[in-house]
Amino acid sequence: MKSLIKIKYTAFLLILMLSLSCSRADEDDDVLSQEDISNIILNVKDDATGITTTYNYTVNSTTNPDIKLTDGKTYTVNAVFLNGNEDETESIIEAKDEHFLLFDFQNSNINLERIDGESSTNSDGIKIGLKTKWTVVKAKNGVNPQLVVTLVHDAVSVSAGQPGSEFGSVTGGETDAMATYSISN
Repeated sequence: MKSLIKIKYTAFLLILMLSLSCSRADEDDDVLSQEDISNIILNVKDDATGITTTYNYTVNSTTNPDIKLTDGKTYTVNAVFLNGNEDETESIIEAKDEHFLLFDFQNSNINLERIDGESSTNSDGIKIGLKTKWTVVKAKNGVNPQLVVTLVHDAVSVSAGQPGSEFGSVTGGETDAMATYSISN
């Protein structure tokens, strides 16, 4: 009888230890989930005038910010990721080998160059896209021009090339955050 109680007690402890070892508290601190990013902000600076305009996308919003761009102009753009009032951009930089930004300019003819510094360039030499330069050929190049920005986590491979309208491509990974902005003149 005592051995049966001992077996049940041992089984209970084993199950308890296994369930505690699988908690989310053990995940890496650098893993950002969609719920952890509430706002994606693009600070768009007109290189000719030096004037910066901020476009703030709120995750799950029913409206998209309208980025006003002028054909023929060049802009320097900084991306910022917030969780409420807390800036999560530094967490992305700290885990730069695990993050990558995709920029999909739909129905716009805009050239994008990644100009990240060393702090946001991964160990393979690929710039993750927190700082970019946009050269606008034609802001409105079709119906409903827009930009979709996607923050990808833990991709198997990344490329900064341009397949189609999207700057950057990934294999595998998860979407940490996605924002859609309208584009106008």
